[in-house]
Amino acid sequence: MQETRLDTARIRAARRVIDPVFLDTPLYRCEALEPGLGCTVSIKLETANPVRSFKARGTEVVASLLADTASRAVVCASAGNLGQALAWSGRGRGLDVTVVASRFATRAKLDRIRALDAGLELVDGDHEMARERAAAIARYDGIRLVEDSLDIETCEGAATIGLELVDPAPSFDTVLIALGGGALATGVGHVVKALAPEVEVICVQPLGAPAMTHSWHRRRVVTTDSTNTIADGVAGRHPIPAVLDDLLLIADDAVLVQETSIIAGMRMLLDHAGLVVEPSAALGIAAILENRDRFAGRHVVTIVCGSNVDTDAYHQWVSVARHPQNLMP
Repeated sequence: MQETRLDTARIRAARRVIDPVFLDTPLYRCEALEPGLGCTVSIKLETANPVRSFKARGTEVVASLLADTASRAVVCASAGNLGQALAWSGRGRGLDVTVVASRFATRAKLDRIRALDAGLELVDGDHEMARERAAAIARYDGIRLVEDSLDIETCEGAATIGLELVDPAPSFDTVLIALGGGALATGVGHVVKALAPEVEVICVQPLGAPAMTHSWHRRRVVTTDSTNTIADGVAGRHPIPAVLDDLLLIADDAVLVQETSIIAGMRMLLDHAGLVVEPSAALGIAAILENRDRFAGRHVVTIVCGSNVDTDAYHQWVSVARHPQNLMP
């Protein structure tokens, strides 16, 4: 495998600075899902932790490095999950954390950021506008800007999930990874391709937020003017060139799925796995629903990456998807 920006030795070292509460998350076969999907399905559950997403693996690495420096202030842009994670990791290390988010972000995520004692600034736009504002704050105040997916710590923290998937040798042949900015996909994908290259790495993104997937297929950065998806955690418009370069080296495929399939996947995870998940976490199930023939007879692992949802919206989504087969595209 050609070299990505990631380093397997650093990823192993990252496990030593990440709070154990975020490590060794459950990995189990979910037989109840299999009749409806037509393949063997295992779940890597990244929601059973204090911030209910995988993001703290990366922010733990960031915060541990900042705690050893003179500058103890940090800012990030977030759709919600990164902000919660950085707030949690920073609070435990005495860091001054500011999070910039869209005022249209999921309210539960914003409330939790405030509850974790971080400063929260809201912008009247989408996540890309929040990224611009966070960068401006960092320049003006001379503080550390954490850029999800670009900062290697966010990727290598997420990559520790990959170590837990393939060590010991995996029994699965495919891993389905939600694709947004790319930290999760490049991190897990790097480890899988380095240690279990026979496993197929497939990235999944909503049809309504396709920038990184289009970029992967065209092998150049493709931007979009807008997004239209309930999967707010992966709704980026401007892929980062260095992250795309990594993704091109490790992903075997990148696919787009429809909103109806995402909702059907959320309902299946509720009904058959007892899991309340946010839309981004159902992307893997959605990919199987849209292409059962491709995955028939295979053993697929999907990473359930977050469960921070707006309760009212969630109830509306899953009530519509009471019978997932009726929502098939």
